Amino acid sequence: MRTEQEMMALILQVAREDDRIRAVFMNGSRANPKVQKDPYQDYDIVYVVTETGSFLNDRTWLKVFGEPLIVQEPDNNDFGWGINADFSRSYAWLMLFKDGNRMDLTLVTLETLPERYLEDSLTVPLLDKDNCLPEIPPSNDSNYWVKKPQQPQYRGCCNEFWWCLNNVAKGIVRDQLPYTMWMYHVIVRPMLDKMLDWYIGINTDFSVSVGMQGKYYKKYLPPELYQMYARTYSDSNYDNLWDAIFTACRLFRTVAQPVADALGFTYNLEEDTNMLAYLSRMRAVSNAKE
Repeated sequence: MRTEQEMMALILQVAREDDRIRAVFMNGSRANPKVQKDPYQDYDIVYVVTETGSFLNDRTWLKVFGEPLIVQEPDNNDFGWGINADFSRSYAWLMLFKDGNRMDLTLVTLETLPERYLEDSLTVPLLDKDNCLPEIPPSNDSNYWVKKPQQPQYRGCCNEFWWCLNNVAKGIVRDQLPYTMWMYHVIVRPMLDKMLDWYIGINTDFSVSVGMQGKYYKKYLPPELYQMYARTYSDSNYDNLWDAIFTACRLFRTVAQPVADALGFTYNLEEDTNMLAYLSRMRAVSNAKE
């Protein structure tokens, strides 16, 4: 596996030797000073170019980066699904190489540069041939910090969590596993995750990022809460799923009440207790059918 030094040297060498490339900057975890480095971090690289057409028409220039194991072209995929994609303004290749390195390489034109360069606080300039890169603060993760909720957002999160559990319960009773798992994982769990984000926020003065899909929960949650969170996952066995659901309910109440107290909101305990009673009845129905 090529080292970070080797990869960065190659990325910059390609840029320096190609007159179509006028600047280079980096986003992502490698631009985040708070993230511990490891070999599996992506290289999120942006080349600022005079135009995109020649890069797309002859793609042999990409071979210098290494032998690809698999490549994704998200702009082309979007276009295939009928989503508007203007290849003349930007284009990206997500490349996993056979040596294990991954590089997400995006081309943006000079006209697109300001919006693309300034939108992400995790940005490190690497090369600027024409002084075209605007002045920016040192790279930081402030764009990704947990945001403090307003009361309607908090109330809506609680209601969505408790309300949609009725659909999960009905799915189990009806033995509709795909629907049940979709409702639990796609609709209910994001509300639990949102409340956990806010719980971490009130304990860090809303000054940290929990990472994509809560990947830093283990870092910021007390061990006992993280262990509870781990038990909210389940296999396809309904008894295990019921256990996971009730664990999720206990965890939600455990974190939602202090969030409400810290932000001056009110936790709807009636909603909570009513739904727990309903879920208990539905579990009894489910068990009786087995």
